[in-house]
Amino acid sequence: MKYNALITRYVLKEMFPPFAVNVLFFMFVFLLTEILDITDMIVNYKVGLWAVLRILAYSMPYFLIFILPMSVMMAVLLTFLRMSGDNEIIALKSSGIGIYQLLPAVFAFCLAGSIITGLMTVYGQPWSRTALKTLTIEIAKSNVDIGLKERTFNNAFKGVMLYVNEIDLKKKELIDVFIQDERNPDTAVTVVAPLGKMGSDPDNLLFHMRLHNGTINQVDLRKKSVNTVHFDTYDIQLDLKQAMENISDEPKNEREMHLTELWAYLQAASSKDVRYYRCLIELHKKFSIPVACFALGILAIPLGVQSKSARKSFGFALGFLLFLGYYLLLSAGMVFGETGAYPPAIGMWLPNIVTGGFGGYLLARTVKGRPIYIDLLPQIFAWLRKA
Repeated sequence: MKYNALITRYVLKEMFPPFAVNVLFFMFVFLLTEILDITDMIVNYKVGLWAVLRILAYSMPYFLIFILPMSVMMAVLLTFLRMSGDNEIIALKSSGIGIYQLLPAVFAFCLAGSIITGLMTVYGQPWSRTALKTLTIEIAKSNVDIGLKERTFNNAFKGVMLYVNEIDLKKKELIDVFIQDERNPDTAVTVVAPLGKMGSDPDNLLFHMRLHNGTINQVDLRKKSVNTVHFDTYDIQLDLKQAMENISDEPKNEREMHLTELWAYLQAASSKDVRYYRCLIELHKKFSIPVACFALGILAIPLGVQSKSARKSFGFALGFLLFLGYYLLLSAGMVFGETGAYPPAIGMWLPNIVTGGFGGYLLARTVKGRPIYIDLLPQIFAWLRKA
């Protein structure tokens, strides 16, 4: 295989535009999935735009870990789809330039994508998760009621379980309130009320509620007696300081750990529990996902070369299906790896082996001029749509 610098530069130049478009597109899709929460924070909870933008920025590294390998694959696939559709592949072969001479450009492009993805997994994700936790505490201090959700058991308050069926943020009203108060170790108190008014003291991290027309059930655990009280109004004050302290002091989870912290925990672990396997999975994932850029890139070459009559829309759908298959394999590896059903290393590296091996097999067939019948897929999809 003779290296051709001109062809390498040309192919690299052709891959950058679709790569940039795909990265921006998938980041936009991520933004759309968060738009309702963003609107809720700005309109109802008065969270500043700068804080919301910081939340999005801190969340982005985790999504870029998957967006970048997918965008690399899509860039390679769409580039070779276009070159094949414009008969440039045939022209290159006529000039004595084979498929193998196009590989240096693809490998260089995959290497760049792999390095950026590796930076995201090794440095970006731990930093962003830690920064996001700190920002969450800051927002909670200025918006004590932001954590309340409808039809969800909330245990953020020390010794108190709170459930609200419906929240009217405009009127600051809580509909159908249930409270389990265990702050007194000798007495268990259950409060039920159809209506409540909420207020907050952000400076002291306090949350106030005034309940109306409800019932209090008090169980004296020492005397083993029950007392029921009906009330017109009942005021309760909840403290969020302990919850904030617990969040700040709790140990890092596996996504917040750097490589040295993961390795130190694995070496010091006395038993192989769920947390041990999660940390081991995270350690392997920091390297296996960047390598996926090569596996997916190799697979995209023969699919693009042999799809002469396929449209770009088909190439986009095909690339998405291929990445979905890779992600399903990766997800299965994570699920079975956490339980210890099989070694986490296998679960994290098997998707790369399967994808890269299949891509290498198709590439060898393509170089030898053997068909892989990729052009039949649009016809199969059309037949399935009519059936």
